[in-house]
Amino acid sequence: MDLSGDDRWERDGRRDGRRNGPWSRQRAARLLASRWWRGGIAVTAGALPALAFPAPSLWWFAYVALVPWMLLARSAPTARRAALDGWLGGLGFMVAVHHWLLPSLHVFTLVIAALLGLLWAPWGWLVRRFLGGVPRAGRATAALVVLPSGWLMVELVRSWEGLGGPWGLLGSSQWQVTPALRLVSVGGVWLVSAFVVIVNTGVALLAVAATARATTRRTEHTDAVSTLPSPHALPAIPALAGILAVATAGAAAWAWAPRPEPAGHARIAVVQPGIIEDGIASADKRLAREEALTRTLAGRDVDLVVWGESSVGFDLADRPDVARRIAALSREVGADILVNVDARRSDRPGIFKSSVLVGPEGPTGDRYDKMRLVPFGEYIPARSLLGWATSVGKAAGEDRRRGDHQVVMNTGRNTGGDNGRDTGPGTAHDLRIGPLVCFESAFPDMSRRLTQDGAQLLLAQSATSSFQNSWAPPQHASLAAVRAAETGRPMVHATLTGISAVHGPDGARIGGTLGTSASAAAVYDVPLATGETAYVKWGDWPVHAALLVLVALGVTEALRYFRRTSLRRTAPEQHAPRARTAHESPVRPGR
Repeated sequence: MDLSGDDRWERDGRRDGRRNGPWSRQRAARLLASRWWRGGIAVTAGALPALAFPAPSLWWFAYVALVPWMLLARSAPTARRAALDGWLGGLGFMVAVHHWLLPSLHVFTLVIAALLGLLWAPWGWLVRRFLGGVPRAGRATAALVVLPSGWLMVELVRSWEGLGGPWGLLGSSQWQVTPALRLVSVGGVWLVSAFVVIVNTGVALLAVAATARATTRRTEHTDAVSTLPSPHALPAIPALAGILAVATAGAAAWAWAPRPEPAGHARIAVVQPGIIEDGIASADKRLAREEALTRTLAGRDVDLVVWGESSVGFDLADRPDVARRIAALSREVGADILVNVDARRSDRPGIFKSSVLVGPEGPTGDRYDKMRLVPFGEYIPARSLLGWATSVGKAAGEDRRRGDHQVVMNTGRNTGGDNGRDTGPGTAHDLRIGPLVCFESAFPDMSRRLTQDGAQLLLAQSATSSFQNSWAPPQHASLAAVRAAETGRPMVHATLTGISAVHGPDGARIGGTLGTSASAAAVYDVPLATGETAYVKWGDWPVHAALLVLVALGVTEALRYFRRTSLRRTAPEQHAPRARTAHESPVRPGR
């Protein structure tokens, strides 16, 4: 299939009658000229990057997954068609990454994907602008900077909570690649996303260069005069330079990026009750199962026990009997217990999801109310307009309330030294933890803020039971590795029904995982760390750099447009010579 955007291929094919693969070039050209075929190809090409994420986790595929989409957009006959290819590819990407939402939101999933897919329309235009035809060295070099910048702007905009949050950022697909995690510590997930797009752009440029060289060779065997650029103008050299620059940056980060400084260990227990049948008594059954699992931790010398999201379905102030039961567990185990209360509060109107720390004497007073809610799952944006979503899927019947600030908690207070350890400064009993709830672990800024506020251990309490046996649990669990690498702090991902996992300060996995079929309590010896990563210190600098690139591009394009306009206005009119008769005398008007 010819995606080069050069119709000379088709002319050469007609001239020499040769075929390229199983289809003729003419057949490929007709398919791409068809509005419906081309649209289907765009959706399919846009969906390919989803294979790099869990559960397939083909991380290496991310570095070439965008190439078919890029080649399609660059071959668009018009800028409008390239933007359409970008939109349809974005739709395909969003559906593929979030397809597990279909059983819950049904057709509304496609509506959301179509709206968010519009963010890629300008990116499709940029692809054609910088990769169309056979770009010379200057334009190819610019493509290696502009296209990653455009992609980062798409990721930044769709990372807004109201648009679904930063789920499926391209850099997150590299959660198990150690060199990529080192880059994450320098520029966050954004830097890895940009580098992945740079490599894809380089590969696309190499494909364009190879196509141009092949066309040149074919033309040399005909009588036609080749009008292709000379070989030195082809984009292969900038493409190779861009790929080499990514490899060099990765090696530099590996060698020189600050590494977390070891600061002891903490024994953290994760309690995962597993699937509990829905019903009026489900909250009681879940609590009973969590109590039974927690009792198995007695005598195992743990420093903190973590339960998953919505692990307690009662407000502890309204149900002091439940608070006393959890406090008794804390005394029995010899450690504080971090629970997650999903209930209507007795002291405020509305339903909150809150991380609550419970010690031997009851709730310690540390409480974090979830700030960023899942659109349609926990609230409906513009409910007066979109409330009909509750009739076509499992959208929230009542909006949850949100907290207004993050909280760093101190564990081990008032334990009385039950574990026989020194409770002085710097020990596990002074462990400062930063809780996050559910998809808040997808937001890089939240874990960065907790680290700046002094958190030594990041915790994400989650529940993906609505999406059991789909790609959602492994996708969610993988985010803990990225957040840990960004901040240089270990992260615990504790769930109700799996997948629960723990990652060290460098993003490496600690111990095994608790899968979606597990109902168990597991203890992890978690390494703690101090120090400050470049990302914690400098924040989202790759996004700021990308914004500057796009601003500079906009200024350049505007100046070029005004220059062309002014030249057309000032150019003298070209008058045609007056017609003459056969006797070389001017024609008389009117005769």
